[in-house]
Amino acid sequence: MDTKEAYRKKLHAQIEEWNAQINLLSAKIKNKGADVNLSAATQLEKLKKKKDEVTQKLKELDSSTGEAWKEIQKTADKVLEELKSGVTAALSKFK
Repeated sequence: MDTKEAYRKKLHAQIEEWNAQINLLSAKIKNKGADVNLSAATQLEKLKKKKDEVTQKLKELDSSTGEAWKEIQKTADKVLEELKSGVTAALSKFK
């Protein structure tokens, strides 16, 4: 397996993991009061947009050729780290 393919699989697995975490967060938010729901809904929407960005980077990675995928990898890593931080912060806030 080449480096690009290994990275693609890793990115896909991380997207699935964070999607599960976002779903867990969504369930926790539904069990909170209405005032928390409004604030949390905004935060949850931001996380979903970040997840969509990572998913888009995965699509770009799949269609990239040659060394171009390395630039996509850098951007994907940055967005993935932002998603990870956001999900972690939200989960700790809405325990």
